[in-house]
Amino acid sequence: MARSLKVPPAWLRLREPADAAARSEELVALVRANVADAPRVVVHDLGCGTGSMARWLAPRLGGRQHWVMYDQDPDLLEYAASALDDRPGLTFQTRQADVTRVTSADLSSFSGPATAGRSLVTASALLDLLTADEVDGIVQACVEADCPALLTLSVTGVVDLNPVDPLDGEIMAAFNAHQRRTIDGRRLLGPDAVAETVAAFTRRGVEPVVRASAWRLGADDRGVLVEWLAGWLGAACEQRPELAEPALAYQRERLAQAADGRLRVVVGHEDVLSCG
Repeated sequence: MARSLKVPPAWLRLREPADAAARSEELVALVRANVADAPRVVVHDLGCGTGSMARWLAPRLGGRQHWVMYDQDPDLLEYAASALDDRPGLTFQTRQADVTRVTSADLSSFSGPATAGRSLVTASALLDLLTADEVDGIVQACVEADCPALLTLSVTGVVDLNPVDPLDGEIMAAFNAHQRRTIDGRRLLGPDAVAETVAAFTRRGVEPVVRASAWRLGADDRGVLVEWLAGWLGAACEQRPELAEPALAYQRERLAQAADGRLRVVVGHEDVLSCG
């Protein structure tokens, strides 16, 4: 099950500008070239959240589009639908579904306007929440459907903070271990997600393109920076409870740096594109 933990809509809305600034424009250009001859693009957005991928990609993709929004959370689907409702030239539908069960048949059909189209799979900040088997299943569906896939913003595990603190590396290691934890028998990929996805495509004779898509947070991003820091530290301390006490002083110092505009953070992500 892809979304075993409920993602707060407020966090998804807060991070949307950072996501938009980070995603690879180069990969969008390659997608656009791949679907240029299609009378309509049918975009299957896996784990759509609040619909941020559609808001970002649709104007860059251009042409006639129909979006199929997949998520297990009905509240997120409702929010995504309301946020996309006034987009001219864009039609959409929602599917409450486990994205790890998507099949090639799902990607080859849709119940929208009866116009032939080229399918495209998208996802954002999803792969690192999955297991190796779940990623393999999604890749298999894309390859069987001969469907390009733009899979963005998977964490790499690398975080650079400026000013540097002696505790940075220890917290980063604990956070990455937390990202790879096992939940209900599912071992999450965390920072291994991109490598696993590339390997799954390569096994099937497809060579994907990978590009960096790091968050670069500073004085103008204080809101998302503070929330990211709290989540980063919280996960690290959950993984290693002995970090809780030193993390309190660490967080106080980092919040003071953020408040006066001195803190800069680069959070590593990567985007993957497979064009079949």
